[in-house]
Amino acid sequence: MQRLVPDPGATSVADQLESYRPWHDPPAGRPRVALNFASTLDGRAAIEGRSGKIGSDTDTAMLVGLRQRFDAVMIGAGTMRVEKYGRMIGDPARRERREELGLPGDPLVVIVGSLDLPWDAPLFTDGGGQVLLISAEPEDEPPATATPVEVVREPDGRVDVTVALRRLREEHGVRALLCEGGPHLHSQLQAEGVADELFLTIAPKLVGAGSTILEGALPEVAELELGWLLREDSELFARYLRR
Repeated sequence: MQRLVPDPGATSVADQLESYRPWHDPPAGRPRVALNFASTLDGRAAIEGRSGKIGSDTDTAMLVGLRQRFDAVMIGAGTMRVEKYGRMIGDPARRERREELGLPGDPLVVIVGSLDLPWDAPLFTDGGGQVLLISAEPEDEPPATATPVEVVREPDGRVDVTVALRRLREEHGVRALLCEGGPHLHSQLQAEGVADELFLTIAPKLVGAGSTILEGALPEVAELELGWLLREDSELFARYLRR
């Protein structure tokens, strides 16, 4: 892997993330929020409905490496239905390393949206970590699962992401939150001005159809600046920070 910006030279995913401490100095009243997406050259966020088909093994390594640096990982219910997540940090050695950094061994998994979820997915059956569901649905109750699940009800028929972030900070001690999508949730965070960073993998692929990393128009243009740009073969890995 080559680092193109800043300080061009050889690097690796591990080297790039070694000094990355997003939990230091979170904004007042909420966690620091970073988003991670992979995109094709024509801006598509999925191939045949799946984001996992876009990136390479290096993209997976970046994803896993980022998960190791955050108190919590947030996904939309739609993403959970498609991707059927397992335990966020499956390797015990990686959980031990998180604890050495002062993080919980397992990041809190935050799922936003409907309780219509694949309850047989490994995330719920593995028994490790903890899941927090934030939903505007007033009546549905989750089934019994091996992994502890807490449900937070939003009373106004919609999930307000700014309120959710404040609660995560105040009630769960979340200082740094990694959001892995989908596009609707990404749009909400950008629209509210609470997305601090964007990690974007740009894969050397063309699809020609499908969703993008954002759903719908933002109320105003979000201005970002490039923090780093890495290259491995023909794949690019960018880190952007909100101005």
